[in-house]
Amino acid sequence: MMTVRQYLLDRIANGTIHMALIDPDKQSPEDAGKIARKMKDAGTDAILIGGSTGVTTGNLTSTAKAIKESSGLPTIHFPGGPDELSPAVDAIFFMSMMNSADLNNVVGYQVYAAPFIKKLGIESIPMGYVIVEPGMKVGEVGKAKLIKRDDPKKAVAYAMTAEMYGMSFFYLEAGSGADRPVPPEMIAAVKASTKIPLIVGGGIRTPETAEAARKAGADAIVTGTLLEQCDNDEILRAVVKAAKGL
Repeated sequence: MMTVRQYLLDRIANGTIHMALIDPDKQSPEDAGKIARKMKDAGTDAILIGGSTGVTTGNLTSTAKAIKESSGLPTIHFPGGPDELSPAVDAIFFMSMMNSADLNNVVGYQVYAAPFIKKLGIESIPMGYVIVEPGMKVGEVGKAKLIKRDDPKKAVAYAMTAEMYGMSFFYLEAGSGADRPVPPEMIAAVKASTKIPLIVGGGIRTPETAEAARKAGADAIVTGTLLEQCDNDEILRAVVKAAKGL
């Protein structure tokens, strides 16, 4: 059976992919399933499940089950902490918030969670994760030393570190609800300096910002807040198409 990691890599080999981020704390499992179905129809490749606060094993499990039932898309846990694990997801981004001032976010919570992830049999996908200005709630909760928007060299150094550590993916995060996405110049600099797939999220709410991220070199584009705030299916489809270059 193909791993979720291989599924993502195979899709990325054919061009930029889109992933939808659904927060279990923001709606009922039933509504999460409806959103996932809508996003699948729009062309989304996988569903990330997570949030900075309010996620529990209970709502994570029920949301993952509803999403899989309604969409059939791979579900990837995007963890906010070590106490919200569930075998209902297909995989977990086993990630280090590399630019956190709190060592727990870099490696401590991972050490705590690893035996449970192993016991539950959840596929783990190692990922380097860094927060770029403005950072929003995830930057605040994660005590991130934010990468300045005009400092692509710092982002490149983190990406190189993730690659040298052997991580499968590197994620540049501007924060959910950010008024500005990660600068295209920063995306391009990271892409030119490393070979591991680059995920970009935060502040991508229009076809234009999605297209800019893709053209700069993002291998995967994540939208989350847009799904919560937008009732217009045409806009959702347009953002996914722009992310994937369709």
